[in-house]
Amino acid sequence: MNKLTKVGFSALCGSLAAISAANAGELTVTGGVDLTFVSSGEGTTGNPVGVGSNLNFKGSTELDNGWTVDYTIAEANSVAFSAANVTFGMGGLGKLNINQGNSGNGIKALDDKMPTAWEEAWGAGLNPGIKLVMGSGDSNNIMYTTPTILGTTLTYTLAPDYGTTDTADKTTTASETETMESQDVTININPALGTEFLSGLNIFAGGSVISLQDNSGTTEDEQYAGVGGVTFSLGPVSIGGQVSGIYAGEETTTTAYHTYKSGAFGISFNINDDLSVSYGKHKSRKAGYIQSNVQAGENSRFVEVDSIQAAYTMGGASLRVASSQADNVGWSAGKNEDTTTVSLSLAF
Repeated sequence: MNKLTKVGFSALCGSLAAISAANAGELTVTGGVDLTFVSSGEGTTGNPVGVGSNLNFKGSTELDNGWTVDYTIAEANSVAFSAANVTFGMGGLGKLNINQGNSGNGIKALDDKMPTAWEEAWGAGLNPGIKLVMGSGDSNNIMYTTPTILGTTLTYTLAPDYGTTDTADKTTTASETETMESQDVTININPALGTEFLSGLNIFAGGSVISLQDNSGTTEDEQYAGVGGVTFSLGPVSIGGQVSGIYAGEETTTTAYHTYKSGAFGISFNINDDLSVSYGKHKSRKAGYIQSNVQAGENSRFVEVDSIQAAYTMGGASLRVASSQADNVGWSAGKNEDTTTVSLSLAF
């Protein structure tokens, strides 16, 4: 087992600037910095000190008809563009979001909704290669969200040309791959039925299809993905489970799988207002090898992650700890890792 310890220090700055003008809404700027120290059980390699920074610009305004417009742009390390989106709040007509960059729209918002004290089981210092549903959320897209009626909310997401490079205004681009548009539909149901007991129950599901424009590549069929699950919170306890599947559309490639199946489970407990703990598991498995007579070994066909986490909040400071273990990292049989990640977050 490879032993890896990460110690992280995160200082999240508050509002650095606020700009407003009459009838022009408001623009705020926030920022943050992440400082990390990485220690490996096999010995430290290179410089173990890391620094990450980000800026977020947020704007909002209200139109004469009462609709609202919210705008967000994110800058990652070295002031590099990360993502931007515009959301139109249309009152009783729902919301319309236009997203540029790596978004959480469509079924990507459902890739892992399990309760946790801090991060997803696979997201606290590990990079195990878990296969997550992506859908239209991985390309420039437009998402419509319905008003919530009887506890039910629907979304429809369209990426007009899946896989293309992000474009600025007054420009277009075309993908050179065999894929064209992708479409996602999701549903979230909170069937409280007027009862307090069921108010913490949420049922969610979603599906995605990526269409083809030709069959010149290795993908000879439309690509499909689906996800479904349930979470339930009662008092200090939250529990959940979900499953997902991906069909990659490859039918003739002799060295690839065309289907992936995943399952996740999580449970969290709020010990008090400041301290919470959780346990999470996520497993991905390859299936549908194109030439069944050359199936790879069992351990190279699944990746599994377990994570125990705790988070403690002290006013503007949060201390988070995750102890995670992954088997067959990167779909490599016998490549296992244990990781302990400690993070301190300070808000200003």
